[in-house]
Amino acid sequence: MTDPRITRRRFNQGLAAAGALAGTGLGLLPRGAGAAGMPKQGGLFRLGLRGGNTAESLDPATYGTGMINHFMTGAVGNCLAEIDENGVAVPELAEEWTPNEDASVWTFRLRDGVTFHNGKTLEADDVIASFDYHRGPDSKSSGKALIKAVKEIRKRDRRTVEFALETGNADFPYVTAEYFFIIFPSLDGKSHWQDGVGTGGYKLVEAEPGVRYAGERYPGYWKPGRAHFDRVEALALNDTAARTNALMTGEVEAIDAVDLDTVGLMKRRKDVVIEAVTGTEHYTLPMFCDVAPFDDVDVRLALKYAIDRKQIVEKIMRGYGRVGNDSPITPANRYFNDRMEQRAYDPDKAKFHLKKAGLDRLSVTLHCSDTAFTGAVDTAVLFQASAAAAGIEIKVAQEPKDGYWSNVWLKKPFCTAFWSGRPTEDLMFTTGYAADAPWNDTHWKNERFNRLLVEARTELDEARRRQMYWEMQEIVRDDGGTIIPVYAQYVDARSTRVAHGALASNRNLDGWKSMERWWMA
Repeated sequence: MTDPRITRRRFNQGLAAAGALAGTGLGLLPRGAGAAGMPKQGGLFRLGLRGGNTAESLDPATYGTGMINHFMTGAVGNCLAEIDENGVAVPELAEEWTPNEDASVWTFRLRDGVTFHNGKTLEADDVIASFDYHRGPDSKSSGKALIKAVKEIRKRDRRTVEFALETGNADFPYVTAEYFFIIFPSLDGKSHWQDGVGTGGYKLVEAEPGVRYAGERYPGYWKPGRAHFDRVEALALNDTAARTNALMTGEVEAIDAVDLDTVGLMKRRKDVVIEAVTGTEHYTLPMFCDVAPFDDVDVRLALKYAIDRKQIVEKIMRGYGRVGNDSPITPANRYFNDRMEQRAYDPDKAKFHLKKAGLDRLSVTLHCSDTAFTGAVDTAVLFQASAAAAGIEIKVAQEPKDGYWSNVWLKKPFCTAFWSGRPTEDLMFTTGYAADAPWNDTHWKNERFNRLLVEARTELDEARRRQMYWEMQEIVRDDGGTIIPVYAQYVDARSTRVAHGALASNRNLDGWKSMERWWMA
């Protein structure tokens, strides 16, 4: 459905077959329901999540790394598309989409009869207003860069919206699945997000930013076989021990980012299930490329060679991951460059690059917190030890967990962070590595990389597109400002009181959709 080379006739034939399946109701059965047991209606589902931030807002332009993203995407709202358990963009609020021959125009047909929690029927005007909120000239949205190429959004009729792009984009449906682009009702031609009224399975009833969100099941939800709980709650538990204790004592039914130091003990409990899923998540140490000493590529390379990645995977990750290679494209991505030479710990090479930078020794401060990723502080300490052998002093500055994403990430020149990754190479690079991306957390700019980014987006030849993405991964690894020591597994945990089908791997806790997709066991 996302391949612009498919003819309109072939597309419609495939769509008809999918429609026939959907008409039986089989296409929307919970994934893996046969193995996990058929879903039961009712119950209270509580999630203990990291990333709670008192600076959070219901404003979709401000969605970042907090638990607000998880709750609004997984409970309250829907997008035009969603990512399924196979990492594929599938219709959500849109029932179908069709590209023109060069993928520069995409036509989305909306589902009929979908209502917002205030009773308003979903229409094309709501979609246009929701996207325009992010693409307007005065928009401060972090999602603006993803739809920069959208030059016009046209209403064809009440249920049909047409996106005209400056250049073709074979992955455009994936863009519409990004959590920024939840569809809210329009009011006087503008997106009205202020009340948190969505089309999702749960109606927002409580919102205390950075502390707690709650939703009650919306009886008019349009998706059959979804949103089984009577009530869902997201609780901010930034402290790893607090999350673990909450699960063990029955205060929550599931948690994210399990403490890998205690995962062995947790696995011994019969009432707890560890969910380890290989996806696109990766842990990062971003450096500002426009701030000394990180503005020298040889200093950046020295630091990349001074970190012992294997030791971090073994000692910090307990084997729940694999060695990273300073590229955000992971083995779970379609165009992962598996032929790119793996960077390894090499103090001598680190010293070599320091010498090229005109330095005998180097001293830098690494700002860290375990709210960035589980084991971030220990990772910083291990880095401190391994870098010392190369004549590099790493000063470890442990930051408060609350407010870390507001006060440290994008603010300090060298810190710990994590990315859940993106299902496509274009989305990942556009969000965090393009020169003008709001979340370019290293301030990195590379002319060749940015030119390839545009060219690859419109390239329909599979082999040429792969070659471009492979080169871009090499450029990021060798010139970029991000140290990526680990490609991590999502390691979450749930009580046996809840069950689910096949798990999505685009984000943790079933692609942030556990509130919608899971049920009481």
